[in-house]
Amino acid sequence: MDKFVTLTSVAAPLPEADVDTDIIFPARFLLLLDKVGLGKHLFHERRHAPGGAATDFVLNTAPFDEAKILVADANFGSGSSREQAVWALSDFGIRCVIAPSFGEIFYSNCFKNGVLPIVLTGEAHRNAMSAAASGQLFVVDLERQTVTFPNGPATRFEIDPYRRRALMLGLDEIGGILAEDADDIAAFEIRHRASQPWLFLDDGRLDRLFDETEDQ
Repeated sequence: MDKFVTLTSVAAPLPEADVDTDIIFPARFLLLLDKVGLGKHLFHERRHAPGGAATDFVLNTAPFDEAKILVADANFGSGSSREQAVWALSDFGIRCVIAPSFGEIFYSNCFKNGVLPIVLTGEAHRNAMSAAASGQLFVVDLERQTVTFPNGPATRFEIDPYRRRALMLGLDEIGGILAEDADDIAAFEIRHRASQPWLFLDDGRLDRLFDETEDQ
């Protein structure tokens, strides 16, 4: 997973509440299990008219077609738990989503896939949406926990310290466990080998033991 420390980009404005995961990644593409290439199906119904023609949806329009930040409205990512919604965002190039609130599972899935979900409410969110619509350049600083753009003050956001550290180090859930608990895991393996050495025979004796048991 790529590290997330700072991010500078225009932000695509999506001033619509209750954008659920089926809108973000339609159900008919759920059989696609490879993360690579899912970006082409992101917001598929919004980005493509019947027959496959491109629409004027914001992510089809320059400069937002190269945006790495999305400014959405309340309850973004609600609905089903499909992780492919985050995979598609990430594959498209979106590394940060700003909204007043998120679907709970979607919010959690973002951190597992290197996407930073930022909660901004009230005036801070309205300022971010206005700045996105006018094409201003956003700077997201995860170390300082701030969002800035030219025509507004630096806005601080809150984030769980563990999740912040994992994003900054580029650690997914397994990587986080290995980083935090490597010593405990190593100590357990030593105790396990000492207490049950027969499970770790690597010279053919284990196979012979099974053969002898079957013969009996």
